[in-house]
Amino acid sequence: MKILVVDDNKENLKLLNIIVESGGHITILARDGEEAVETAKREIPDLILMDIRMPKMDGIEAAKILKSEQSTAKIPIIALTAYAMIEEEEKLGKEWFDGYLTKPAGVKDILEVIDEITQQKGERYDTTD
Repeated sequence: MKILVVDDNKENLKLLNIIVESGGHITILARDGEEAVETAKREIPDLILMDIRMPKMDGIEAAKILKSEQSTAKIPIIALTAYAMIEEEEKLGKEWFDGYLTKPAGVKDILEVIDEITQQKGERYDTTD
């Protein structure tokens, strides 16, 4: 599975990259929402792990753009945020994100979410026309 990992924190990005690759997946990296949108449109990943708080364009705005584009609308996006408050989760909105992980997310949690999406991909996220 090809996964776009998006985080503005260099250390978080490195750690997420290691975790995702340890699950046998291919990673593509982006450091902000603008780069995530451009990369997703170009690479069409199978899944996006998206940090919420980022410069230039936050993860919520990036997800809105990606979900509104025909070529990227069906890509599942998992929100990653350090803010575990209920209000934050509600703000994310189910229309933009397909899952939610609170940072620091454990290796097991991240890989479980990826596995769930992998299992659902044929049913809910089929990107073939």
